[in-house]
Amino acid sequence: MIFWIASYPKSGNTWLRALLSAYYYSNDGFFDQFLLNNIGQFPEKKYFSEFNYNPKVVTDTTKFWIKAQEKINQDKKIKFFKTHNFLGKINNNNFTNKKNSVGGVYIVRDPRNVITSLKNHFEFSTDQALNFMISEKKYIYDRFKDNDYSDFQFLSSWEKNYKSWKNQNNFPVKIIKYEDLCNKTYEIFREIIKFANKTIKSKDRFNVEKAKNAVSSTSFNKMKNIENKEGFKESVLSKYNSSNKIPFFHLGPKNNWKNTYNTNYQKKLNSIFNENLRELNYI
Repeated sequence: MIFWIASYPKSGNTWLRALLSAYYYSNDGFFDQFLLNNIGQFPEKKYFSEFNYNPKVVTDTTKFWIKAQEKINQDKKIKFFKTHNFLGKINNNNFTNKKNSVGGVYIVRDPRNVITSLKNHFEFSTDQALNFMISEKKYIYDRFKDNDYSDFQFLSSWEKNYKSWKNQNNFPVKIIKYEDLCNKTYEIFREIIKFANKTIKSKDRFNVEKAKNAVSSTSFNKMKNIENKEGFKESVLSKYNSSNKIPFFHLGPKNNWKNTYNTNYQKKLNSIFNENLRELNYI
């Protein structure tokens, strides 16, 4: 069965996976970036290799979302998977179902700060990033593979993505805020571990020492130092200069929309995301 680590892009998914991989896949809780290999991504091309689909058709892999998960789950073991996918249907094909998913955690971030991170990661202008976030037809794929949409993930808009995971009732999903994880890292991480263990029916007791080590070894500054010294496996090449990689760890907790946008643009963002900002107590 799959336990999902879900989010809209640039919302803290990688940090959460770093914490979880250090806790569940190391002996002592200390993070090494190669531990991230234990938490794969779905959808991803390698999971469709045995199916007959057209990689040049944007949505063609959606026909095999469920079958690919059934194959992943053949060994009947619990697996963590990252996804940015909308939790719903495309062309009447469900992203997942009760048979294949045991539960998940969805990390949500203030959309006004997601814009800045999207700008850095995708090399967008501010308006391009905003339009990306409000488009209900938005999807992502490996843009460095010409005419190959095998890694297609359907995002929809920031709001639809978040609501699709929040409002479903097929399996338990814990919603956490990136900002809470920043401000109360150990406490929120402990909640996540206890939720995950209960959901996957693990009899393991919460390991305080491993959790503390996971938290201390995945701080933003330490992750940024790892990237500076070793490079980071999930950073991507610049679309303007293929010899340069875009820094993955950009601003992190220092990302503050109030210091980035003028008053008029702040009002615009508050208006666009008003309902969700209030629901999540961002305003």
